[in-house]
Amino acid sequence: MFTRRALILTGAAGLLAGASRRAFAAPPSPNDPVAIVNAIYTRAARGKGDGGGGFIIENNAAKAKYLSKSLVRLWADADAHTPKGDIGPIDFDPVTNSQEPDVKSFKLVTEKLDADRAVIAVTIAGHRAPPAKPEDQVIRYNFVRDDGQWKIDDISGAVDGEPWSIRDMLKESLKEVT
Repeated sequence: MFTRRALILTGAAGLLAGASRRAFAAPPSPNDPVAIVNAIYTRAARGKGDGGGGFIIENNAAKAKYLSKSLVRLWADADAHTPKGDIGPIDFDPVTNSQEPDVKSFKLVTEKLDADRAVIAVTIAGHRAPPAKPEDQVIRYNFVRDDGQWKIDDISGAVDGEPWSIRDMLKESLKEVT
């Protein structure tokens, strides 16, 4: 027969065991696609949310940190193919899908996550009026495992309802005659 003291001690032990499991649970890995995209948009939304996400593509070191080796190579080929003095094929901020970044809030959805590939969709809301086409607010990140690390292999979205993809834009630029 349980006494009141035994019942209370058993309940307290259960609560402590649950708390200790939570206390020692591993924090989200910075090498997790959701954590990576969350960090990108947390930074892009800082202050007035007008800083954008150009920091992921601003130089070769940033590209190597965030992008897959094949996307970095494709980007370098496209840049080398661009005539001197011209703007490269990516002339906007793909993180905010804009020329003028405006991120007030964002929502992430994992559309696919398996051992080697992931797709994370981000819906952004800005301070200004939303675009006429709701799909213009959604940016998708395709991730691949690259030497054991999650890296962005493509970024895609839509402008005026028309889809775009960084990878496709870079490939198309290589087809242009200079």
